[in-house]
Amino acid sequence: MLCSLLVWPAWSAEPIRIGVTGPFTGGSAPMGLSMRDGIRLAAQELNASGGVIGRPIMLIERDDEARNERGAQVIQELIEKDKVVAGLGIVNTGVALATQQIYQQARVPVITSVATGTFITKQFQPPRYPDNYVFRVSANDRVQAEMIVEEAVDRRGFTKIAIFHDATNYGQLGKLDLVHSLAIRGLGPAVIERFNLRDVDMTSHLRRARAAGVQAILTYGIGPELAHIANAMSVLDWRVPLIGSWTLGMSNFIDEAGPNAEGARMPQTYISEDTTARRSAFLTRYRETYGSERIPVPPAAAQGYDSMLVLAAAIRQAGDTEGEKIREALEGLKERVEGVVMTYDRPFSKTDHEAIDDTSIPYMGEVRNGQVVFAYDRDRLRASGQ
Repeated sequence: MLCSLLVWPAWSAEPIRIGVTGPFTGGSAPMGLSMRDGIRLAAQELNASGGVIGRPIMLIERDDEARNERGAQVIQELIEKDKVVAGLGIVNTGVALATQQIYQQARVPVITSVATGTFITKQFQPPRYPDNYVFRVSANDRVQAEMIVEEAVDRRGFTKIAIFHDATNYGQLGKLDLVHSLAIRGLGPAVIERFNLRDVDMTSHLRRARAAGVQAILTYGIGPELAHIANAMSVLDWRVPLIGSWTLGMSNFIDEAGPNAEGARMPQTYISEDTTARRSAFLTRYRETYGSERIPVPPAAAQGYDSMLVLAAAIRQAGDTEGEKIREALEGLKERVEGVVMTYDRPFSKTDHEAIDDTSIPYMGEVRNGQVVFAYDRDRLRASGQ
């Protein structure tokens, strides 16, 4: 366990204890660490400016190792032992679906900073449940799947599509969202290939796709396995576009695939360019604080940062740290929160706990020269407010 007050002036008030969980080790760690560092930056800013309702923010961080059982254990401890008043984080869809019921049952709000499975915020929706304590600031897979298929079919005209997905809840559910978006256009995948975590040989999957005349591969998986797909295409001397979920922007995909990552495209809520003063300040603070020019997974860092600011605004509005009051404040947030991903203007309601509901917020990113940039100039202009 790591407890962090981050900035600690001469406080006399009891700290506000916030649980932060994610994979800080293992294959999903680039996402988890980036998210954690973004949350820390926001908490530092809040504490440096006087805290929230006169109290400092204390982050209590736990590594869930991207494992459902571990996730349940650490969240139970955060609530029962550490007495957190809210939670931030959760990176993996499977972990979210298996563990957020603990927050729900305890009536402790959680803002999902990264996990994208479409069902995450719908698990406890009214009228079946009178109150839903699960909120989200990341772009869900329904939104991402629509962007992926729009890129492949509407913009680039591909009709013979393969779907490559991993065997996790994330991959399985993302596949279904892709199939749905294709079906809307009267298309079905020519090939669907499933692979397991830590699989390294993707040649047989790719041979089947090539034999089917596939023009593009749509992916739902985590960085290392996606790199094996890109590298295996090079070995087979067969190259078609990789268009997939936001994880194609992860550092471990880009680094492990090297030149074979070039041209891969994916939805991104945030791309590391100084398109606004707010984003420029965030990048500068990240680099100064962590001594790195590179954010391993920029959207995870930005979403983590924003989730902390949104939660703080809700606590200010509630004037209290009681779970029900924080939930009610989130559902009717009056303060406009200037985040890195977006400005949060009444982002949630009683029946809608998604801050991003459609494709108008994310951008299409592309790997160029080993980094994620805007795939389209019009998106760069949009990000700049032009």
